[in-house]
Amino acid sequence: MESEGVLLMYQDMYERWLAAELDDADLKPELESVKGDDAAIQDRFAVALKFGTAGLRGVIGAGTNRMNIYVVRQATQGLANWVKTQGGSQTVAISYDSRIKSNLFAKTAAEVLAANGIKVRIYSALMPVPALSFATRYYNCNAGIMVTASHNPAKYNGYKAYGPDGCQMTDEAADIVYAEIQKTDILTGAKLISFEDGMAQGLIEYVGDDCINALYAAIEARSIRPGICKTAGLKLVYSPLNGSGLVPVTHVLGDIGITDITIVPEQKDPDGNFPTCPYPNPEIFEALRLGLELAEKSGADLMLATDPDADRVGIAMKCPDGSYELVSGNEMGVLLLDYICAGRIEKGTMPANPVAVKSIVSTPLADAVAKHYGVEMRNVLTGFKWIGDQIANLEAAGEVDRFIFGFEESYGYLSGGHVRDKDAVNATLLVCEAAAWYAQQGKTLLDAIEALYREFGYYRNALCSFAFEGESGMHTMQELMKKLRANAPEDIAGYKVESVVDYDTDGTGLPRANVLEYHLDGGHKLMVRPSGTEPKIKVYLSAVGDSEAAADAVNAALAKAAADMMKA
Repeated sequence: MESEGVLLMYQDMYERWLAAELDDADLKPELESVKGDDAAIQDRFAVALKFGTAGLRGVIGAGTNRMNIYVVRQATQGLANWVKTQGGSQTVAISYDSRIKSNLFAKTAAEVLAANGIKVRIYSALMPVPALSFATRYYNCNAGIMVTASHNPAKYNGYKAYGPDGCQMTDEAADIVYAEIQKTDILTGAKLISFEDGMAQGLIEYVGDDCINALYAAIEARSIRPGICKTAGLKLVYSPLNGSGLVPVTHVLGDIGITDITIVPEQKDPDGNFPTCPYPNPEIFEALRLGLELAEKSGADLMLATDPDADRVGIAMKCPDGSYELVSGNEMGVLLLDYICAGRIEKGTMPANPVAVKSIVSTPLADAVAKHYGVEMRNVLTGFKWIGDQIANLEAAGEVDRFIFGFEESYGYLSGGHVRDKDAVNATLLVCEAAAWYAQQGKTLLDAIEALYREFGYYRNALCSFAFEGESGMHTMQELMKKLRANAPEDIAGYKVESVVDYDTDGTGLPRANVLEYHLDGGHKLMVRPSGTEPKIKVYLSAVGDSEAAADAVNAALAKAAADMMKA
């Protein structure tokens, strides 16, 4: 049995695992290999992976502080205990991506749920985050499980839990699940039947083609100008980054008329080792390098890459000189917002009192564009679950159709209420449609972004990250935040601080969060947000000017000032 933080004495726990007959043959050799290595044993057993609203995430391996079938069993027993108190369908949906042992972990979760008398709907092959969110809603499930570590390096895997609305689990539910997990012995506490027995008893079923086809139909229904891609002749290079996006992305693009798609061959097939991109994050150039090289050879109009769980998409656009430029998440978010608003007004499909949602760290340019079209822009805390929460609130009021778009600066987009998490398949459709539309006007997406800057101002955004190393790192970070709260600067980089918003107070209308927001004269902004899990502070910069160079110069000055602010 385990308690918060330190478990049993870690050496005792190690010896218990070493003596046990373990069901995963990979675990015992690892345990044997660290015999006598106190630091290695402590790293694996001194603490347990913490279950929160983002579920679990950790390095794959043996121990309580690793991702393995025993951690998955324990977490799922905790989830099952919560589900059994919820009434309803007593059903949980499960999906998984291409990561190492994802299929094993997904089936392990199904075995525990079935042993608890809970019905399971599991995809028969890997499918992305939006497919999990959709299935959770389609089958009226109590919860959903997505086995993924998103864009982390190959040695990681994870377990994301979703509520009945298809949104990531609430804090309240996660706290209950975590309490149940702590009551469950990690090696023997979970109920278990075999996957085959669960299937034979009708407790485990595969997700049906009806659900998958309904997902594709729901995504394709997000089209703003149906049919526009059929005659556009768009030429794409696409990379699923060895993840789960290949089948759904190419299916939807084929349905809307895009057939000239070159898949990056080295990154086509699911492979949790990610051999060509050790950090499979579409925000990072190295992950897109092979795709960009292929795009330059083929002359593609666009190069797109989805991350392993296909909830985020990175985009590169062809420039007039034949080179390719990566589009930031902020720029693509604003471009898609503008495309959706203009298109829905033109087609007469804009709802009354439309709502868009973005994270507080995403560009203020989106607020200006939304205002131009008469769209209410709601700003929420970082994490797409908060955007999902806004959709859920609209749905509860019978007004879900008011939601037209949500985005985060980290490449996450969603334009409908069909799911409650970011959806790279949905986003890919919109990006291609927008490219086709602007091509008809003799413009590129780059031209469209430049036009928005000329109309609303050159908003430039940057992110600075400051790490605080050593055992005292978290303490140093906390002291810095205290100092900033106690002594707010009068100016930053020579720009007067006009107001400070402290999200850790009750005055923002949002859940409390350890974030400080400085509004500067000239319309510039700086936000300070420490990590809750590692000794790192992120500072988000936003500058506006009458030219790109002017805004970039302000951002450079703000970055220097941010570095000074972060000195302990």
